[in-house]
Amino acid sequence: MNVRSSILAVAAALMTSVSAPAAFPIVDQVRPMGVVRGEETTITFKGQRIAEAHTVLVDQPGIEIIEVKSIDGKTVEVKLKADAKLSPGLYPLRLVTKSGIANLRLLGVGAMPIVQEVEPNNDFAAPQPIAMNQTIEGVVDREDVDHFQIDLKAGERLNVEIEGIRLGYSTNNQNILDPYIAILDEGRFEVATSDDSALLQQDGVCTFVAPQDGKYTVLVRDSSFGGAPVNGYRLHVGAFPRPVAAIPAGGPPGSTLSAKLISLDGSVTDASVQLPSESVDRWGVVMENENGISPSPNWIRVNDLPVVMETEPNDDYRKAPAVTEPTTSAPFAFCGVIEKDGDYDCFAFECKKGQKFRVQCFAREILRSPLDAFMNVFGPDNKTISSSDDTNGKTDPFIEFTAPADGLHTVRLYDHLRGGSPVHHYRIEVTAANATFDLTLKELRRDEAQVANVPIGGNTAFVVTATRKGYNGEIAMELDGLPDGVTAMAYPVPAGRVEIPVLLTASAEAKHAASLFTIAGHGDEKNFGVMGRLKQEHKLVLGQNRRHMWSHETERAAMAVSDAAPFKIELVQPATPIIRGGSKSLLVRVTKDEGFDQDIRIRTLYNPPGVGVNNGQKIAKGKSEVEIPLTANTSAAIGQWPMILVASYPTDQGNAEITTAAIMLDVQDSMFKYEFPKTAAEQGTEAAVAVSVEVLRDLPGDAEVQLVGLPNGVTSPAGVQPVAKDATTVTFPIVVAADAKVGKHNTLVCISSVKVGDETIVQTTGTGELRIDAPLPPKKDAPKVEPKAKEKKPAAPKPLSRLEQLRQMKETP
Repeated sequence: MNVRSSILAVAAALMTSVSAPAAFPIVDQVRPMGVVRGEETTITFKGQRIAEAHTVLVDQPGIEIIEVKSIDGKTVEVKLKADAKLSPGLYPLRLVTKSGIANLRLLGVGAMPIVQEVEPNNDFAAPQPIAMNQTIEGVVDREDVDHFQIDLKAGERLNVEIEGIRLGYSTNNQNILDPYIAILDEGRFEVATSDDSALLQQDGVCTFVAPQDGKYTVLVRDSSFGGAPVNGYRLHVGAFPRPVAAIPAGGPPGSTLSAKLISLDGSVTDASVQLPSESVDRWGVVMENENGISPSPNWIRVNDLPVVMETEPNDDYRKAPAVTEPTTSAPFAFCGVIEKDGDYDCFAFECKKGQKFRVQCFAREILRSPLDAFMNVFGPDNKTISSSDDTNGKTDPFIEFTAPADGLHTVRLYDHLRGGSPVHHYRIEVTAANATFDLTLKELRRDEAQVANVPIGGNTAFVVTATRKGYNGEIAMELDGLPDGVTAMAYPVPAGRVEIPVLLTASAEAKHAASLFTIAGHGDEKNFGVMGRLKQEHKLVLGQNRRHMWSHETERAAMAVSDAAPFKIELVQPATPIIRGGSKSLLVRVTKDEGFDQDIRIRTLYNPPGVGVNNGQKIAKGKSEVEIPLTANTSAAIGQWPMILVASYPTDQGNAEITTAAIMLDVQDSMFKYEFPKTAAEQGTEAAVAVSVEVLRDLPGDAEVQLVGLPNGVTSPAGVQPVAKDATTVTFPIVVAADAKVGKHNTLVCISSVKVGDETIVQTTGTGELRIDAPLPPKKDAPKVEPKAKEKKPAAPKPLSRLEQLRQMKETP
């Protein structure tokens, strides 16, 4: 393996494959959008790639699917019946075709007769007449304003509730109905309006009592005058009861809850509510009287916690009333109301030093209370231990704390904006901070709840993600509710990790079928009582910047046995491990059915921690296998990891997918440790790179190491050297050309190879430095010594003239 191929493999591992639209079906519309309980109704699903639909999955009992009839690739008719005693509200349905499971849609179930909107009704002067106690189904197109006229007697109450955004499906910020409703008198004055509401989020609800006999108009439009033909709504109009709060907000399973139901107009009705026999995170309460039944439920919690109601006065956290019944210490649930502006509610309970508690408030998220809760916990010394507003992307507070001392600890709750009203209700659950975890299915397509489509005679897989709460050990999982002919291989989530794949296999004899399944998990042998279960969020409406606007949570996921793939695929189990700092190629083989010879694109479902996979590979037409390069970084998690690849191939309905069976990828620690010296050589010379080596463990075969990354102009006549188990140094001779580039080159890499049977274990280690110097200039002769200057001899005297001689003679005595 050379450096170039290694770099390309790593780069490819960082790329995501681009494929054609997937073959999963999509339901864009359901018409009608609701049914009357006790009646048989045919509803029409409209969408894309929904040919050969054969069943509909219903999450909750009470809706019977009688017949499923495919009309064409875009239309399916479904005959169903809602039980006459089914509580009004929204119920999830999932259409299933032979190619897979469509997105979840919500179907309205009501007790009043349904009337269809009739256009034109845009003019206040020409509204559509309706009667009391009806559900109108209509559509808001762009700049559409629908008017419905109703006769009221003096003193008669009119309640109006709309299902708009709650019936929608839009994950791309298009065709979203954010409804606005109003009641107008004969003078066209708005006497009651609603845009958003605490109970119904971005759907509205309003009430009005007629002061005199007359004709009144109910108006429906988009809040920003948008709209589209797919923007349907259900408008409930009548004298039915419409509570907006149920207090207390929950009770123990199987008990009869003595509740106060507070209506839109502030009136209070005492009710006895029979709670289900099992714990439910979110359970609906409906109110029924002589005027009808509420169109949608109020939500409460059902679990084993004893309920403690607030007792006034409890505003001062320094004098909070202490819990005495049924127990003085947690667990329990505090229920109450922030009933006026500036109100505080405080609860005190006994704690022992070192006890760990979990304090969770439920208001907006579950109960749909208008309370924007802020919560504090104080110790026995009245000092703040912790405070919480919004947490984990939720609008309700959550606190975990450890008691600093024995004595009374206090929980205080108030509205963040210091508001309050008789319907600002809440439930605070105080429990021991026992270890637990939640499970969900990882989204493999952004913002789309994962489903499992298992091809007949083949495999599929999904990834389970664990959200840990105080438990970091191994998590074992069990699946329940699989279709006939389908088996599951649920690998444990390793300690300290958060995700793992689950492999599903359908036998060759399996038939097209579908079911809803659960996943339950527990801790390791020492923590078997640590439990968790599946919850799955279905994002139904996303706004700008993919902002969450409306979703639905389920405790079961959907699985279907789908069409067989036109080939068999195998991921070959390697006989050798991949090691830290190493690389490996996995072999994928296919056996294609006669008549099928299309490109099959290969990508990984899940990467073991620290392992990179080249997702740019395919088995091309005319080919039957491909090698998938892997790399492991120096921190890759050591152990046995399930490895599953996804094969995508074209069909008439788009791209379908099948997975390989799992192989166990063995990730081991590095075999060699290298230390590079700083090596220097001159142009036009020979030198040696002596690399220190430590063999870290027994070698399963013959080993050798190759020096790569030599700069241009540098070669090694012996670039591959054997590595003995007791080796301490490996020396590579190098030859430096006269024109090699001068400078430091931090590019030297050692690629170690250990041959084991037909496979090779590869480890790549870098980087070393090679400095190339220009040769010194040739030596020159010693500098010349200048000869010493010759001493000048005195010049001979100049001969005297005869006149000067006579003068000297004269002067001499």
